[in-house]
Amino acid sequence: MDRLKQKELELIAGRCRRNVLRMIEAGHHGHMGGALSCIDIVTYLYFRGMKIDPRNPEWEERDRFLLSAGHKCMAQYAVLAEKGYFAKEVLDTYGSLHSYIPGHPDMHKLAGIEANTGALGHGLSIATGMALGLKDSGKNARVYVVMGDGELAEGSNWEAAAAAAHHHADNLIVFVDFNGLQISGRVQDVMNMTPISEKFRAFGWNVQDIDGNNMREIEAALKMTVSDNHNKPSAIIAHTVKAKGISFAENKAQYHFWTPKQGELEAAVREIEDNIQRLEKEVQKLCQN
Repeated sequence: MDRLKQKELELIAGRCRRNVLRMIEAGHHGHMGGALSCIDIVTYLYFRGMKIDPRNPEWEERDRFLLSAGHKCMAQYAVLAEKGYFAKEVLDTYGSLHSYIPGHPDMHKLAGIEANTGALGHGLSIATGMALGLKDSGKNARVYVVMGDGELAEGSNWEAAAAAAHHHADNLIVFVDFNGLQISGRVQDVMNMTPISEKFRAFGWNVQDIDGNNMREIEAALKMTVSDNHNKPSAIIAHTVKAKGISFAENKAQYHFWTPKQGELEAAVREIEDNIQRLEKEVQKLCQN
């Protein structure tokens, strides 16, 4: 990835972070911490990694994306809006009755949502079935999943992991958003599932560990899943920062679900918008060179 493309993706991710704050402004609270930790991954997938068409969201040959950790839905809504799946004004309905963007993704309300998620531990099972169904039908499409590290304690994940490896679901790519925190505190204190990489390897998966907030590493990991998957599903353990992009909230469990205190939202908006302006200047400068 050249530097211009990297900065363009970082800029898009910055705008998506601003979209998350727009939803917080509308709904007054939300699962912000995990949404911001995984938003670089979701941005990369929709803007560079996946075969999709926002004008035709039901295209049969499309790649599929499932947000297993459905409470992080503001990340997906933010990226879908930025990609053009729906008008950004819809973001202002977050938290409202009958909104198309409820607190967990609903495939019956919004184009681009492949499955209703939020009951943790189910997304990988759904995705495994999708991946195997696409292979059986001869479609050259992949299924991408973003999971939370806190949901790995759910046993159904490991049943799906075993089934995916046994049936050679090499079109299944899982990102584990490993930010180390969940609503109750540190994941290692609530239910320590480390070493995560070794567990997936033991189930027969290809596994990589990356910085999940680094666009270059995300791209390199995905390229390797294509060139070196050995007929296996792929797990990318993405080490991320909770609430990435808002300095006063980063790596703090109390921002998993955020109801802003006085002045916090304004400070967060300023920081995100300052970063967007910085990235816009960097992109403009690179375009001129």
